[in-house]
Amino acid sequence: MPDDTSSILPTPFGDGSLRSVLNWQMAVGTSLLTVQRQQLEMAAAWQRSMSAIQRDLMDQWICRFGGGVPLDG
Repeated sequence: MPDDTSSILPTPFGDGSLRSVLNWQMAVGTSLLTVQRQQLEMAAAWQRSMSAIQRDLMDQWICRFGGGVPLDG
Protein backbone atom coordinates (compact mmCIF):
# COMPACT_ATOMS: atom_id res chain seq x y z
CA MET A 1 0.00 0.00 0.00
CA PRO A 2 1.51 3.35 -0.99
CA ASP A 3 2.11 5.90 1.72
CA ASP A 4 -0.09 8.82 0.62
CA THR A 5 0.43 11.28 3.48
CA SER A 6 1.32 14.17 1.20
CA SER A 7 -2.35 15.08 0.81
CA ILE A 8 -2.73 15.32 4.60
CA LEU A 9 0.30 17.52 5.26
CA PRO A 10 -0.20 21.23 4.65
CA THR A 11 1.85 22.96 2.00
CA PRO A 12 3.90 26.01 3.02
CA PHE A 13 1.33 28.36 1.49
CA GLY A 14 -1.75 26.27 2.08
CA ASP A 15 -4.40 26.56 -0.59
CA GLY A 16 -3.10 29.85 -1.90
CA SER A 17 -4.95 32.13 0.49
CA LEU A 18 -1.75 33.05 2.34
CA ARG A 19 -0.06 33.83 -0.96
CA SER A 20 -2.93 36.10 -1.96
CA VAL A 21 -2.71 37.90 1.39
CA LEU A 22 1.03 38.37 0.91
CA ASN A 23 0.44 39.69 -2.63
CA TRP A 24 -2.18 42.09 -1.29
CA GLN A 25 0.20 43.34 1.42
CA MET A 26 2.94 43.81 -1.16
CA ALA A 27 0.59 45.81 -3.41
CA VAL A 28 -0.53 48.02 -0.52
CA GLY A 29 3.06 48.55 0.63
CA THR A 30 4.20 49.43 -2.88
CA SER A 31 1.38 51.93 -3.34
CA LEU A 32 2.10 53.52 0.04
CA LEU A 33 5.76 53.96 -0.88
CA THR A 34 4.75 55.47 -4.22
CA VAL A 35 2.43 57.95 -2.49
CA GLN A 36 5.14 58.86 0.01
CA ARG A 37 7.65 59.43 -2.79
CA GLN A 38 5.18 61.69 -4.60
CA GLN A 39 4.55 63.65 -1.40
CA LEU A 40 8.28 64.15 -0.95
CA GLU A 41 8.62 65.34 -4.56
CA MET A 42 5.74 67.80 -4.07
CA ALA A 43 7.29 69.13 -0.85
CA ALA A 44 10.65 69.58 -2.59
CA ALA A 45 9.00 71.43 -5.49
CA TRP A 46 7.11 73.65 -3.03
CA GLN A 47 10.34 74.39 -1.17
CA ARG A 48 12.12 75.30 -4.41
CA SER A 49 9.32 77.69 -5.38
CA MET A 50 9.32 79.30 -1.92
CA SER A 51 13.08 79.71 -2.16
CA ALA A 52 12.74 81.44 -5.53
CA ILE A 53 10.05 83.76 -4.15
CA GLN A 54 12.20 84.61 -1.13
CA ARG A 55 15.21 85.30 -3.35
CA ASP A 56 13.14 87.58 -5.58
CA LEU A 57 11.74 89.49 -2.62
CA MET A 58 15.22 89.91 -1.17
CA ASP A 59 16.51 91.20 -4.53
CA GLN A 60 13.66 93.70 -4.67
CA TRP A 61 14.41 94.85 -1.12
CA ILE A 62 18.10 95.29 -1.94
CA CYS A 63 17.27 97.30 -5.06
CA ARG A 64 14.81 99.51 -3.17
CA PHE A 65 16.44 100.02 0.22
CA GLY A 66 19.98 98.71 -0.18
CA GLY A 67 20.91 101.25 -2.78
CA GLY A 68 22.17 98.96 -5.46
CA VAL A 69 21.78 96.03 -7.73
CA PRO A 70 21.95 92.64 -6.02
CA LEU A 71 24.90 90.45 -6.82
CA ASP A 72 24.08 87.07 -8.28
CA GLY A 73 25.60 84.42 -6.09
